[in-house]
Parts: sequence; C-alpha cells; structure tokens
Amino acid sequence: MSENTARALRGELYYAFTPELVAARRRCAIACNKYNTEGLTTRRRQAELWNDITQTTTPLPDPGPTPTSDDALFATFPWIEPPIRIDYGTNVQIGAGVFINFNCTILDTCLVTIGARTLIASNVSIYSGTHPLDPDVRRGTEGPELGKEVHVGEDCWIGGNVVILPGVRLGRGVVVGAGSVVTKDVEPYKVVAGNPARVIKDVPRDTDAARTSGALAALERDQAAGL
Repeated sequence: MSENTARALRGELYYAFTPELVAARRRCAIACNKYNTEGLTTRRRQAELWNDITQTTTPLPDPGPTPTSDDALFATFPWIEPPIRIDYGTNVQIGAGVFINFNCTILDTCLVTIGARTLIASNVSIYSGTHPLDPDVRRGTEGPELGKEVHVGEDCWIGGNVVILPGVRLGRGVVVGAGSVVTKDVEPYKVVAGNPARVIKDVPRDTDAARTSGALAALERDQAAGL
C-alpha cells in the first residue's frame, strides 16, 4: 500500500486520481456491475459476488444437499438488493442479518461499518469522503481530498433517501427518519429526523410487538407447515 492510500484511510489529505486508486475504484466498479446485473440468483452466488466487491477471503460454507438447504446456510448473510454503488469495497464491513434495499451508495474513502441486523431503506447514501473547503486547495481532480470513518451501529433502521455524512457514528438501535441528513453522532436508541437530523424522541423498548400482535405465532405455524 502506498503512503498516499494510507493517508486516505487515516482521514488525511490524499490524492484520489493516482493510478493505484483509479485502478482500485475501477476494480470495485466492475465487481459492482457484476453484482447489479446478475439477475435472480441463489444466495450463495450473491455471497460470492458480494465478497468479490469487498475482497473478503473467508471461505463460504460447503454447499447444502438441496437448493433450499443451501440457501438456508446464508440466512444471516447480509441481504443487499441491487443496484448498489461503492467506491472501493475493501473499506466496507457489514454485519450479520443486515438488509440494504436498492439504490444504496457507499463512498468508502475511509472505513464504513454497518452493524448486525441494521435495516437500510432505498436510496440511502453513506459518505465517508469529503473535500477541502478552500477552492485553492481543492482544485478539482488535481487537488487533494480527505475522509472520515462512518459507523452505523447494530439494530439501526435508516429510512429512505437518508444521507449520512463523513465522520458520523450512529449508536445501537438508532432510527433515522426518511429524507434526513445526518451530520453528527447520534446516541443509542434515539429517533432522529430532519435536515440536519435532530433527536425527536427515544426509541421504544421491550414492546414485544411481534409476539403480542400474533405475527410470531403465524410465522411459527407457517414454518411448521413448511411454508
């Protein structure tokens, strides 16, 4: 890794249009295109294509004896609906049970993490990259840029068309209202909305709604019936 790339990961000024980083973005663009154009496929194939984007080398489980049993092996693997757009892929870490709906954009100049069981709606943008305010430094594609890590905690829910800006950290269980622009950290179990996003209330806890509503019982009956 070059010192220029190391500076990018540290959140320091670096140059994005060096041959090394242009090639890294092109590799990711090709991998994203394969993921986005695969069409209806198996969970195993989705996992293979996603690992190509992120350059994950952890081996996948051995194939199951039937298509259904093989899909079941990936029950907690992140579910990411195409299309998705990512700069590098290698700076993205996504936990188990995450769902990302279509048209997500992740600019992973720096590390972007998404905690387990987080749900992300359509058209969400997560930006870890930014630019100097001074135009004499910025200088278009000839000048340097920089970034800040973004961390989305476990069990969050990000509404549609949300924008999360560089350096933001969302605590566990945070809910972000649709159309919001998140510009600063959010404490765990808070609901935020607006531009810029502000805390509007606490997240309700221990409601046990899945059980008391009957939804869980219905699911268990369907599973027992093989549906």
